[in-house]
Amino acid sequence: MAVEKTIAGASLAEVLDRILDKGLVIDAWVRASLVGIELLGIEARVVVASVETFLKYAEAVGLTAGATA
Repeated sequence: MAVEKTIAGASLAEVLDRILDKGLVIDAWVRASLVGIELLGIEARVVVASVETFLKYAEAVGLTAGATA
């Protein structure tokens, strides 16, 4: 079995290509309350993907117009 060595650092272009190919989802939800009174509420959902990747998975879960027809 051959052992492959990879370079420890990856260029920004390689990382960006991997993220756009596979996609990246960050989902965060923060809530701060004091004595039952909500002081701060933050919701965030960030999805980064290429258009092709997004359309492929969006159609699978029914988010595109083509999936509803």
